[in-house]
Amino acid sequence: MKILVVDDSSTMRRIIKNTLARLGYKDVLEAGDGVEGWAQLDANPDIEMLITDWNMPEMNGLELVKKVRADERFEDLPIIMVTTEGGKAEVITALKAGVNNYIVKPFTPQVLKEKLQAVMGEAQ
Repeated sequence: MKILVVDDSSTMRRIIKNTLARLGYKDVLEAGDGVEGWAQLDANPDIEMLITDWNMPEMNGLELVKKVRADERFEDLPIIMVTTEGGKAEVITALKAGVNNYIVKPFTPQVLKEKLQAVMGEAQ
């Protein structure tokens, strides 16, 4: 499975990539903001999951999610938002924009695994 991780923190991207690798997901692409993330998606329409941060420069995660959902190629792409924005209003906003699941930082590898499994169950 090809996964795209979009986060402006290289440390957070590395943590997510390492966790994904331990869970058996080796084909992971990275982007440092929503603009780069969109370029990666556009160039790799075979990406099967998007994991994105919310707060990033250039194009934030919420804007990226809305752009992805507006493109028919990606209308069914599973999206997980990973962010420090843990308020109920933010979660509702992200879900309304089209994310499939939501993880609040900091998180454990187990939480990422559970959210991935939940989203993949929905996608199948």
